[in-house]
Amino acid sequence: MYHDLTLASQSKTDPRPASAVSTGAGLAGLAGLLGWLGIACWYGLDGPYSALVDLAACAVVMAGWSLLVDKVHRSATTGIDWSHPRAWRASLDTSLTKLAGYWATWAGMALIYSTFRFYWVGNFQFAMSCFTVAAPVLFVASVPYVLWLDRYLVHPRDGAWALGAWLTGQPGIEPGAIAGHLRTWAVKTFFLAFMLAGAPGGYGAFVRGIGWPVLHQPVALANLAIAFMFVIDMIFATVGYVLTFRPLDSHIRSANPFAAAWMAALICYPPTSMMGNGLPLDYSIGTRDWAFWFQWHPVLLYVVGVALVVLAGIYAWATVAFGPRFSNLTNRGILTHGPYRFTRHPAYLAKNCLWWLTTVPVLTMGSGFDAVRATLMMAAVSGVYYWRAKTEEAHLSLDPAYREYSDWMERNAPVPRVFAWAKRAVVRF
Repeated sequence: MYHDLTLASQSKTDPRPASAVSTGAGLAGLAGLLGWLGIACWYGLDGPYSALVDLAACAVVMAGWSLLVDKVHRSATTGIDWSHPRAWRASLDTSLTKLAGYWATWAGMALIYSTFRFYWVGNFQFAMSCFTVAAPVLFVASVPYVLWLDRYLVHPRDGAWALGAWLTGQPGIEPGAIAGHLRTWAVKTFFLAFMLAGAPGGYGAFVRGIGWPVLHQPVALANLAIAFMFVIDMIFATVGYVLTFRPLDSHIRSANPFAAAWMAALICYPPTSMMGNGLPLDYSIGTRDWAFWFQWHPVLLYVVGVALVVLAGIYAWATVAFGPRFSNLTNRGILTHGPYRFTRHPAYLAKNCLWWLTTVPVLTMGSGFDAVRATLMMAAVSGVYYWRAKTEEAHLSLDPAYREYSDWMERNAPVPRVFAWAKRAVVRF
């Protein structure tokens, strides 16, 4: 879940591995997002289609910056050679086979969505309506897109081609390529539905919640600021799952091949989540939120509120840093800039600190056992995210670029050095 194109030396004064993902792309996307969000707040446009417009604003501006300013389409890591196009006829058979692979994949996605009925209730229903409208457009647009791009790809016979070739009985198929293709689209199948289902709710709540009265209520203002950070996170994450295109150099290099990584990730998100009210890792029994516990201590209330906003800001920053390349369980290039120069997992670290500080599980409205239980459950949740971090590192370590980045982080980054110092202190004790 990190980003870069290729690693080179950053500069003579900064030996850090270079992040080829431009900070400009993320900032451009953020400008597009904030531009429409400002219009939505002014006119009270809090509906799901307003959220879709904001997604489009973020995506278009970010893609435009990537192509026109960063010129990512010229990067060697795209696998595209624009200077030597093939003749249409030379790549036609490959393209048709690849289209068969894509269409079979999308048919499988449609089968999954239509079979599992939880995709047609609640927030997921909006995502399914969007997919229903987009499906015929995607089907038609895929033909000219694949025919055009295959003329320039250095290696056009990718996982989609391998699946199409297997379906049509052609020789020369690599099973590993099919497995990689299916893992990639399994990531998109699961997470794009979740992100698209969740984005409108938080977006609408923020638009409805903003207003002058909030400015005079510190707790409400802090909660609104936190909600704002999560709106940014959800929109950028959703855009990341959509913009997986080689000309943007935002394609998925590989999806995590380890079953443990999938298990750790899937239990964090609906519909397979184990976290939340009434679920096995529910840590909310007997708890109240931070505003309740600190309401009698105004200074502490302000300090905690500011800390929570900062943590939420770091979490959003970690997503914005990906630009158009965010997604779980994938390698889309190794990210080394932004908060990723301080820790390998800024989003996980910030989010878990925010949860601990928001809930304060050691305090309880129930029995002492409830406090112990809530603390243990919260620790288990943090343990799941530690598990996710380690399985992601195992996947990304297959990439030499990540190993270079990881080695640099161990020597130089503040958070890994603090953890290493603490570990040595515990061992000596």
